[in-house]
Amino acid sequence: MQIDKTKPVMVTGATGYVAGWLVKKLLEEGLTVHAAVRQPDNKKKTAHLDKLAANSPGEIKYFKADLLTKGAYFEAMQGCSVVFHTASPFISNVKDPQKDLIEPAVKGTENILIAVNQTPSVQRVVLTSSCAAIYTDASECKGYPNGELTEKIWNTTASLKYQPYSYSKTLAEKKAWEMQKAQNRWELVTINPALVMGPPLNPKATTSESFTIMKQLGDGTFKMGAPKLGMGIVDVRDVAEAHFRAAFYPNAKGRYITVGHNSDIYTASQTLLPKYENYPLPKKVAPKWLIWLVGPMVNSAMTRKFVQNNVGHVFKANTNKIRKELNMEFLPLQKTMQDSLQALIDAKIL
Repeated sequence: MQIDKTKPVMVTGATGYVAGWLVKKLLEEGLTVHAAVRQPDNKKKTAHLDKLAANSPGEIKYFKADLLTKGAYFEAMQGCSVVFHTASPFISNVKDPQKDLIEPAVKGTENILIAVNQTPSVQRVVLTSSCAAIYTDASECKGYPNGELTEKIWNTTASLKYQPYSYSKTLAEKKAWEMQKAQNRWELVTINPALVMGPPLNPKATTSESFTIMKQLGDGTFKMGAPKLGMGIVDVRDVAEAHFRAAFYPNAKGRYITVGHNSDIYTASQTLLPKYENYPLPKKVAPKWLIWLVGPMVNSAMTRKFVQNNVGHVFKANTNKIRKELNMEFLPLQKTMQDSLQALIDAKIL
């Protein structure tokens, strides 16, 4: 499908981490961006986007919209050819997973797609899903052919009680495909990144889990050693680029695993040396028993079951589809990690 680039595009959660870089790309390409945000009048949250718009050929317009309000996105969507749905909570420390994670993820997705069904100009929806909709624990990789995850796999192991974030991403993406299949006007493409790292455009307003990890690497939490916690890592700038290509490549279709590097926390942390020698970075691998013991105290998501299933296990995702169909290349891991840490240093967060 040829997507009309003269029409505006809508981005939900436009002040978010991935969304910021996506908006930057769209503005640089001269598009008009309808930014759907909770507080359009909060200049502290939109200042970085206004600055980008001032220096780009594209333009940005703000619309007030909340994920859980029915019909909230209808106005922002008018006349748009593409809808990018990036808004979804990424937090691991929640009191009520059903209310804090599942509902915003699933109902939010449903609300957006109801509005898409009522907006004839929309040709394609690009949904920010996650590798979490494919798997829960790195230990699962070895059960698949070649020990790797592919787009055909769906997460069947997460639940309200275990890794509710992964469960929320799985249910939200399934809801999106179900609604897409019920009609035949608009197409759906999903981007499924692993852990997104890289510099934020708005460092002062970062709530993403990525920064928790980055801060802990830089502030000495892992000084005695970092875990070989198997995971995929991808640069936020690559994730934004993947969204853009998913929207405008005529043949983009289905799901795209978006992973720059099959890695682990220890290996990723070592790319920061020797450049940041004067920070209390980890220099060795923390033994699994130690992480099992202190993990839950460092981060509530590091439950013993999680440590058991992820530390010391190899994470491997197959990225052939996105490399072939969207011509994606990925930034080096060292650049991603160093730019992340530097952003936190420049913002005086570290």
